[in-house]
Amino acid sequence: MPVSPDTKVWQCPFAHTNALEFDPLLQRLLDEAPIARIRMPHGEGEAWLVTRYDDVRFVTTDRRFSRAAGIGRDLPRMTPAPIAQVEAINLMDPPEHNRLRRLVAKGFTNRQVEQLRATTQRIVDGFFDEMTEHGAPADLIQFLSSRLPLTTICELLDIPPNDRRQLRGWAMDMMAIGVPDREAADEAKKQLRAYFTDLTARRRRDPGEDLLSSLATARDGDELLDPQELAVLGMVLLVTGHDTTTYQLSNITYTLLTHPEQLAKLRTDPELLPTALEELLRYIPFRQGVGIARVATEDVEIDGVTVREGDVIHVSYLAANRDPQMWERPGELDLERGSPHHMTFGYGTHHCLGSHLARMELQVAIGTLLDRFPRLRLAVPEDEIDWNTGSIWRYPLALPVAW
Repeated sequence: MPVSPDTKVWQCPFAHTNALEFDPLLQRLLDEAPIARIRMPHGEGEAWLVTRYDDVRFVTTDRRFSRAAGIGRDLPRMTPAPIAQVEAINLMDPPEHNRLRRLVAKGFTNRQVEQLRATTQRIVDGFFDEMTEHGAPADLIQFLSSRLPLTTICELLDIPPNDRRQLRGWAMDMMAIGVPDREAADEAKKQLRAYFTDLTARRRRDPGEDLLSSLATARDGDELLDPQELAVLGMVLLVTGHDTTTYQLSNITYTLLTHPEQLAKLRTDPELLPTALEELLRYIPFRQGVGIARVATEDVEIDGVTVREGDVIHVSYLAANRDPQMWERPGELDLERGSPHHMTFGYGTHHCLGSHLARMELQVAIGTLLDRFPRLRLAVPEDEIDWNTGSIWRYPLALPVAW
């Protein structure tokens, strides 16, 4: 049915920051209004939000819902300034999106990621050697989480070590959610764009063996990628290639250490690790709210509700991961769960290209952590851990551990 004037509009700040507790507002929407009209902290007007797994799958695979159609509109969103830039691959629709995705995907094949496993193992071993030398207690974020994903993606892109700390700072500034942070977020995007404009131009003139050089010299038919398109693509690869994995390393460790009965299963059967990680990725609400909106390019019916042409629509991967129609006891962590595919890496056209890389990093890091430190535990009570509240990501600011 179409929206009527008396349709309830849910006010959705999506600002639940109580450790990794699932947002009760998202839970209510999933239970009571799985296709809801919402207002968000920033942007103009209202949007639809779908939260059921099947509806999220429908929206993310149906080409009548377009990300590109939202360019130039002040769409409802979480952050004061839009995170994605106009030329970014994550705002493109097919066929333009498919063209770039095919090029980028060449650097993230299973085979190429597996070739990085031995290097990743050496890096992780070195980090844990440093942590062991430091002694307990130690902050796992300092020794592992803040370093591994950034190091890996920067190695793939061949970004000079001296530049990496600054790039990380700009990436964090882009994700800020407070109104006073808009200027910093805009400046961060400007600086990142300038950095990658210069770097990709240099790689085009003097290519190496890295992924960025491959993209800089790749031809789409007879033409090279547009310089600005290439620069923004480099930005996207840097940010998406390390940001979420950085936080998930900490979140996964915290979750295991606060669920001792589940951790015991994993210690008893280390071969369970790949399955366990998929369940942890499903279970952990790693961010706040929703991501990039889509716009309906024609009237579309979703489970009896008519989304009109021009309407804005959001999906919640977090809520879809807790849909009781897909999982029994979705609010419980069960590392032995044989489950359908979760949506933590997105779904459909914009499914995360770096998911293979993220999985490999998590397997190496978490597996090695549990093997090297069989008595690993939190070094402080759970309620003394400070959590990030300043960006869309949810993660501990420090994770003191002992062994």
